[in-house]
Amino acid sequence: MNSRQRRGVLLLIVSVICAIGAFAGVLSVISDVKSKVGPEVTAYEIKSDIQPYTSLNSSQFEKTRMPKRWLSATAVTDLNAIRDKVAVTTLKKGSLLQSDMIADQPALQPGQQEVAIMIDAATGVAGKISPDSRVNVYATFEGQKEGDPDLSKIIVTNARVLDVGDLKSLQPDSGDRTSQATEVVPITFALSALDAQRLTYAESFAKRVRLALVAPGETGSIPEQDRTYELSKDK
Repeated sequence: MNSRQRRGVLLLIVSVICAIGAFAGVLSVISDVKSKVGPEVTAYEIKSDIQPYTSLNSSQFEKTRMPKRWLSATAVTDLNAIRDKVAVTTLKKGSLLQSDMIADQPALQPGQQEVAIMIDAATGVAGKISPDSRVNVYATFEGQKEGDPDLSKIIVTNARVLDVGDLKSLQPDSGDRTSQATEVVPITFALSALDAQRLTYAESFAKRVRLALVAPGETGSIPEQDRTYELSKDK
């Protein structure tokens, strides 16, 4: 091997060493960047503007990945967080979803009122009614005058239960020695103004008020002609 060939081999070796050094340098930089940026997590971008008080669902958001250290503490990383939530302000397209942008759906819808009455534990649906249950409210009335038949009426249909209180013992009037203590449960409903009047009237004047649990997902209404029952007319 002459001197020219030796110089060529030497240059080739130096080039390989330099290339290896450069590659190692790039790997070092990448590793350093990763160590500074940290692990990535899932976040959610808003696809298009969402108006205040709009109910939220997963189709309104787009998943994205970004370094955890760049996210604020309020960033939403799990879409289960939007279940039964509404926007509290206008959500702008491209913004990252934050927990302080959303809130629970209001218990009452526009035009509704919150009404609570005591229901006899024995005649309600004992132990089976919970918040968000739907019930029909039945009331039994005495005849208006002597000889008139007693009536059973469906006072309210598909009433939404907001809250079920604790069992209470209702003592009879001090002068009534024939009656025993009755166990009652305070139940709060979300009702329209008219249905709230019907319910409070039934609580005040009906002999008995009962609740009938409506099957989940059932939205049908009971025709007016089928809401009153009189034994003498049952065929």
